[in-house]
Amino acid sequence: MSLILSIETGTDICSVALAKCGRLISLRESEEGRNHAQNLALFVKEILEENELSADDLDAVAVGEGPGSYTGLRIGVSMAKGICYACGLPLIAVGSLQSLAVVALEDYDAGLIDIDDIEGSILCPMIDARRMEVYAGLYDVSLRTLSEVKAYIIDKNSFAEYKDSAHFIIFGNGATKCRDVMELSNLEYCSVTPSARGMVKLAQQAFERKEFQDVAYFEPFYLKDFVAGVSKKNILKK
Repeated sequence: MSLILSIETGTDICSVALAKCGRLISLRESEEGRNHAQNLALFVKEILEENELSADDLDAVAVGEGPGSYTGLRIGVSMAKGICYACGLPLIAVGSLQSLAVVALEDYDAGLIDIDDIEGSILCPMIDARRMEVYAGLYDVSLRTLSEVKAYIIDKNSFAEYKDSAHFIIFGNGATKCRDVMELSNLEYCSVTPSARGMVKLAQQAFERKEFQDVAYFEPFYLKDFVAGVSKKNILKK
């Protein structure tokens, strides 16, 4: 038996899931992006208490490794590492875009995505990277990786090489700004948001393969270097 706590905080969504043997049993989520630090600790506490568990009862902790918000990723990874350190648990890293693709497939199976037949489609989860840039990865409906995760500057010709697929499906918080720019005839936009529930199967597979991270040295996959902005207060003082 495996009991895995999954944490996803790389976007405005703060999400925590508890799964037993790859089956979701509890979920907590919030869209209050600026309250991740407060909400995350509360969600972990609530999920453990409602299942009459302590952190010591867990078999592993999984965390969304990114790409995504620098601050959000740091909060999630810090919490995951803290639990692992305190309880001697293995740490699992799950790609945030791949787990978002899992959410899309689950939503399709539940009839929440209005596409008649998804077979032969390309899944393109997108995370906002500001301006017209997104972090994106490409997957088929079996979750086979078709293109490495990277930053894309979106214009009307983006992903034109995939015009012959059944559907080119974009989703995630970076997709909204792209749907009216890209000119793919097979483009489909779906409202799908990140969730720790999308990590459950991937975390279980990693656990079974014993694909664990070094708790001391693991860092999120930022993809781009963090650039700190200059405080407006400091500018006004000059």
